[in-house]
Amino acid sequence: MNRLILSAAVPALLLAACAGGPATLQPVNLTEVPSVAPAAPPPHYPADLTPAGVRAADDHLALEEVNGAEAMAFVGQSNRLALASLEGDRRYETYRQQAEAILTATDRIPAPSFLGDGIGNFWQDAANPKGVWRRTTLASYRSANTRWETLLDIDALARAEGRDWVFKGANCLAPDEVRCLINLSDGGKDAVVVREFDTRTRSFVDGGFSLPEGKHRISWLDVDTLLVATDFGSGALTESGYPFIVKSLKRGQTLAQATEVYRGDIGDGGYGVSPSVYRDKDGAVEAVLFRRPLDTFRAETWRWVDGRAVKLNLPERVGINGTMGRQLVFSLDQEWAVPGGPLPAGALVIAGLDELALAEISRVPAVIFEPGARQSIDSVRVMSDSILAVVSDNVVGTLKRFSVTSDDPSRTEWRATDISVPANSAVGLGDSSKSRGEVFVSTQGFLTPPTLSLADIGAATITDLRSAPAKFDASTHVVEQFEATSSDGVKIPYFVTRPRDLAMDGSAPTILFGYGGFQVSFPPAYKPEMGKLWLENGGVFVQANIRGGGEFGPQWHQSVLNENRQLAFDDFAAVAADLHRRGISSPRRTGIYGRSNGGVLTSVVMTQHPELINAAVIESPLIDMLRYHELPAGASWIGEYGDPRIPEEAAWIARYSAYQQLRPDTEYPRVYITTNTRDDRVHPGHARKFAARLTDMGHDHLYYEETSGGHSNDADPVANARRWARHYVYLSQQLMD
Repeated sequence: MNRLILSAAVPALLLAACAGGPATLQPVNLTEVPSVAPAAPPPHYPADLTPAGVRAADDHLALEEVNGAEAMAFVGQSNRLALASLEGDRRYETYRQQAEAILTATDRIPAPSFLGDGIGNFWQDAANPKGVWRRTTLASYRSANTRWETLLDIDALARAEGRDWVFKGANCLAPDEVRCLINLSDGGKDAVVVREFDTRTRSFVDGGFSLPEGKHRISWLDVDTLLVATDFGSGALTESGYPFIVKSLKRGQTLAQATEVYRGDIGDGGYGVSPSVYRDKDGAVEAVLFRRPLDTFRAETWRWVDGRAVKLNLPERVGINGTMGRQLVFSLDQEWAVPGGPLPAGALVIAGLDELALAEISRVPAVIFEPGARQSIDSVRVMSDSILAVVSDNVVGTLKRFSVTSDDPSRTEWRATDISVPANSAVGLGDSSKSRGEVFVSTQGFLTPPTLSLADIGAATITDLRSAPAKFDASTHVVEQFEATSSDGVKIPYFVTRPRDLAMDGSAPTILFGYGGFQVSFPPAYKPEMGKLWLENGGVFVQANIRGGGEFGPQWHQSVLNENRQLAFDDFAAVAADLHRRGISSPRRTGIYGRSNGGVLTSVVMTQHPELINAAVIESPLIDMLRYHELPAGASWIGEYGDPRIPEEAAWIARYSAYQQLRPDTEYPRVYITTNTRDDRVHPGHARKFAARLTDMGHDHLYYEETSGGHSNDADPVANARRWARHYVYLSQQLMD
């Protein structure tokens, strides 16, 4: 097994030999971990697993009413107790000030996007916590003293309109990108209002496009036409609360006057039908596609041509990357049977749009790249005549350009050219411009601050633009990569960031982070607030790349879907046990952290393996997995977890659902549960009910609910600093005191 080491003295991870040190230890097998299946059922385990039976066994349904009187009283009382413990701690103010200094620092790299012939950026700091949308030239962006022009001041807009506006991005019409659709969220919710904005006049367009609050899916067709999927009235949303109808909305029309161009079905799953308009480098339309989700991961792909929608002959599990003329570039998430033999899952493929519209494919699509067993394609940008992709190799990024010389890309062998990036770092692709042939690229590591670069695709070169300054002292720490053995023998990689002189006696306070879902990968990332508030105080940070993510392609994700979900939890527990066996930490000094789907993970591991941990931050979590489909927008995730309305599936969900698995006679660590009232992605009822049941059973815990900000925690960096301070105060109390 390889061991990776990162030292602050070296700019990147260095591959060490497989001899000596901790890398020679045998990985622990999860079968050594105590059993998780006591004979007697928990007291709140429903005898009847039908939806009605689950509801009847739930004594905290009132907490599902987001703004209900009982729920708000519970939140108020819980918040008072939590804040007294966390913000009353002597460390809180120091942590808050340090976090705020990092999150509002003016020497951060302004995240760029291509905007017309210039560069756009959304910026938040202490003076502008709501943020300003601004622009500059590329030459000015490269310079030491960038001159910014403010396009829209969100703080000023919020004050003028008396609303808690949160900027959720701008959708601008190529190629000049003068007309933009501004997305504004009230309090940070996913649902937004949409207003048309003119970047020349720096003002909203009088009488321009305007949509009421909703979870819209919108694309520009031309300057006077939008393709819109939204709530068009009664019966226009799926049970998940997402749209399944697409209409063409002309300038001056109301939503009621829009013309329907595509319709899915009210029973569709996933996140709603999505219209996408793909353009060439001059802004001309190459293709209009509709993606109709059948569940979380399966979807039909339809092409809109000559006023009608034509279903494309594509697999249901496929990721659309873009168009290159009349060719479609896509990533396979399942094996695809085509003439000449199946194409493998995980491959990057190109095929003709006209060919894909045929009932049977006669020309074999071209495989651009097929990842190896421990590789995956992390992100892709399709340009006019070439493709840029990040290829992850054992959770470490590489950058490749793929190009051809023929005029027919679907019949030509593709060549890969490696573009030099720092060795063994995480590589991310930012905004791209077909007209310029350029893509923004970022690189970073656990101890290495991000560097932003600009890739010239034609020349296959990369030029550094900015490097972020260090926000904590990394000279005392190193990074290693190990593997643990899960319950079924699969090797699970994880990164350890630790003091270089750490005594391997189990005394190190350690945070173990994991997610394990939705094919989301977690490569090494620079977390400045973690480094300042945790590493500088002697802590260890561990990131587990468990199954459910996309680190090793679609199979790494799909192997733990539905009835196999328990394996993801076993992976995480195996990493914790491996840390203890190596002497990096011990149960007394180990805390776990996860949010959203990571809240499923942490709540389950807490209930199944309380003997492995002494702390858990369970943030914005799903926890009541027998009712998650009842809480908006839970039904959109049935493809990931299964459907509790189906008896067989309810049975295996119930075996791990933490809300039903809590026991009064089990000793759990004092956990910290936190969520947000304005979270319209993962319902706050999950966290509330779990905290209430812990109270009923007499288990010590903390519960705090922020009342604004939404699921993304991006509404306000000042508020976010308070959030991180509370997290690290709690973890310090549990693991360091």
